[in-house]
Amino acid sequence: VEFSYCDLTSMKSIWQFVQRFRAKNCPLHVLVNNAGVMLVPERKTEDGFEEHFGLNYLGHFLLTNLLLDILKQSGTHSDNARIITVSSATHYVGKLQLNDLQSRCSYSPHGAYAQSKLALVLFTYQLQHLLTANGSHVTANVVDPGVVNTDLYKHVFWVVKVVKWMTAWLLFKTPEEGASTTVYAAVSPEMEGAGGCYLYNEQRTKSADIAYDEELQRRLWTESCKMVGITDKSIRVP
Repeated sequence: VEFSYCDLTSMKSIWQFVQRFRAKNCPLHVLVNNAGVMLVPERKTEDGFEEHFGLNYLGHFLLTNLLLDILKQSGTHSDNARIITVSSATHYVGKLQLNDLQSRCSYSPHGAYAQSKLALVLFTYQLQHLLTANGSHVTANVVDPGVVNTDLYKHVFWVVKVVKWMTAWLLFKTPEEGASTTVYAAVSPEMEGAGGCYLYNEQRTKSADIAYDEELQRRLWTESCKMVGITDKSIRVP
């Protein structure tokens, strides 16, 4: 195990991390996009992005795109490289405000969090479409870990914290249990060559209807490229 620092709220830090990783000349077989914040008060990243959208979504969007060529080189016909992105059941109630992705007009911690998790599902489906169109030996899937007992809940109301403290042993998954579907997506032979799936409890499940809107997927992808300052390669894909 080797640690390498990467702050997903900082585009500069992400670029620096990728440079360090490239210098190692290592293959990359599995990328798990797992970092996130939930229900934080309104604040911005150092690049001026609303924190939920900037960290939960844009940070992973940029990191994945910068590592995509290495993933493509590492995957083979019989052993695809895999990208696993962790979303949440909250995406089912999320609404993507393409004209206000930064929640500047009206900020709601719940709305901003749900939007970032919906964006991750849309991103995964569009990414898989592009990978398939390019004939790449890389798959992209999205995971719902369930309700897990972690520090993610530190910004909820104190009443919710009390209820969580009283019921976590019964209703919440342990971190190990919460990670099981991510591990399944990363290493299971059953998932070899399978991409564009939404997984919950190690089963393929239907995501929100809006997540299958291909036009919305493309529009979010194009806008995300503009926001993080990379070339939108999808426009050259038939």
